[in-house]
Amino acid sequence: MLHQEYDAPEALRDTIKCFWYNKRTSGEGLSGYEVIPDGYAEIIFYFGNISVEQGENLQALPSPFMMGLLNQPVHFYTRGDLEIIGIRCFPWTVFDLLGLHPDRAGVQVFEHPMAQLQNGLSRLVSAGRIEEAVAEVKQYFLDARLGVAADSMLHKAGMAMQKAKGNLPVSQVAEAAHATLRTLERNFKQSSGYTVKDVSGLMRFEQVRNRLWTEPDVNLTGLAHEMGYTDQPHLSREFKRYSGTSPAAFARNAKKGKQAAANDVLAFAKKNAK
Repeated sequence: MLHQEYDAPEALRDTIKCFWYNKRTSGEGLSGYEVIPDGYAEIIFYFGNISVEQGENLQALPSPFMMGLLNQPVHFYTRGDLEIIGIRCFPWTVFDLLGLHPDRAGVQVFEHPMAQLQNGLSRLVSAGRIEEAVAEVKQYFLDARLGVAADSMLHKAGMAMQKAKGNLPVSQVAEAAHATLRTLERNFKQSSGYTVKDVSGLMRFEQVRNRLWTEPDVNLTGLAHEMGYTDQPHLSREFKRYSGTSPAAFARNAKKGKQAAANDVLAFAKKNAK
């Protein structure tokens, strides 16, 4: 799998975290992968095929589609080669940027003028001109950003939440945004469909998930204290709520995944040394 991230232009950094490209190859059979919640909304252009679980069936998704904030893992399925250009957005800005009504749903299918980019992007991606494709998407959002009035209160609130990695009481978020608690909560919910507490919880979970991936042997009691949880059981409940598994099980799987990757690299090196 190939993954590359691209910084957002300065004019978009109050609405978009980054742009990214991903390429994965699977066989002719159906291949599944899991997306775990984090504190962002994603707009997805893809080239290949993607389906999502809907009850006992699979639903093919159009390109583009959007993943709003998730509160549990989502399973996607694909066959063959799949390439993706993604736009990682702050959840309190994405709906205004797209001119859509906030919706709490995770995976969202919608009609939007942005879909006109699909054919041109497909030609560029097929030709391997990924940098140009990403530049096209950036330019579209730079133009779209001109038509959206900046909300400095939400921007200040969001930046404070990010700086604290989700570990900031709502009252202090309101203080950082120079707003009353009631005004912040109302505007935040109207813009994202979620409360400040909802988004803070996802941000904090993301930090724990990333830490367990990079340091699977980290002490969970110490990690709970560091991340602002009441205790280790509190961390475990919240982690399982968003990931569907315990932090200990996630850490074990992280170690196995890293070992498998290391073995693949070693096998490749030995093969090419012959």
